[in-house]
Amino acid sequence: MNRNRVLWIVQGLLAAVFLFAGGMKLITPVEVLSAMSPFPGEFIRFIGVCEVLGAVGLILPYALRILPGLTALAAAGLVVIMVGATVSTLVIGGGLLALPTLVLGLLSALVAYGRRPQLPHTDAAPSVLQPAH
Repeated sequence: MNRNRVLWIVQGLLAAVFLFAGGMKLITPVEVLSAMSPFPGEFIRFIGVCEVLGAVGLILPYALRILPGLTALAAAGLVVIMVGATVSTLVIGGGLLALPTLVLGLLSALVAYGRRPQLPHTDAAPSVLQPAH
């Protein structure tokens, strides 16, 4: 299986997970969100918006070939969210409950790395060790 196909599979799975998780945060009443978390409900709602936008960003820019670098940026943003989720889960004593957020963060990092914009490789670049002619 080639690298592009693996990245697309991971992107699709991540997009589905983040679309679902973010969507649930958007449709759940703020009072319920506040009761379920040590964070304010409005903050959880903001995270939900970021997750939904991240899910869209994982698929559309690269698929439509319109600013495909945004896919890597969306994945990097989701890494930040998952680092925060993992750390906050560990701080409140979640233990193994932090494992899913850690895995989602690692998969998002894989996509961010795999879809990063490639700079053109040139052999004509001067070497630091060689004097210029």
